[in-house]
Amino acid sequence: MPTPILETPRLLLRPLDLADAEQVQELFPHWEVVRLLASAVPWPFPRDGVRKFYENVALPAVERGEEWYWTLRLRTHPDQIIGAISLSIKGDTNRGFWLGLPWQGQGLMSEACNRVTDYWFNELGQPKLRVPKAAANVASRRISEKQGMRVVETKESDYVSGRLPTEIWEITTEEWRSRRRNMLS
Repeated sequence: MPTPILETPRLLLRPLDLADAEQVQELFPHWEVVRLLASAVPWPFPRDGVRKFYENVALPAVERGEEWYWTLRLRTHPDQIIGAISLSIKGDTNRGFWLGLPWQGQGLMSEACNRVTDYWFNELGQPKLRVPKAAANVASRRISEKQGMRVVETKESDYVSGRLPTEIWEITTEEWRSRRRNMLS
């Protein structure tokens, strides 16, 4: 299933394209953006890091039908990438995201997460969504709380900034659909 364009009231979520790499390379490698991401993100971030990730990891996973990646863009500025979000059917890391510093704290990522979570359950037909995050990642925690997710496991994991306590958040299809019905009514 090809990655579709998704929309929210303020955002366009466009399928990842190799042509996006140059713009993302300027926006992504900032300590405040990456410090609480998984340690698979190299730091210091290489000058060709985004292109290599797209070529060697993201786009092959999309082709295999295992992952879906979108760039986030404001509807008012559709040519400017402001962040990214992804879904994966492998393991316990089903959703990941990052947002450029100028756009944080405006509820944009909550909007994107709601849309891709709808896609996860309604289009991909997955039974549950699991999202690990550093316990210190307060902004990400708030998104999970707003979505009605709950912590189902705690452990330690490696992040760009080091080894940290980790929470695994989860929501099932039934919980999500019930929550969405209540939010829309």
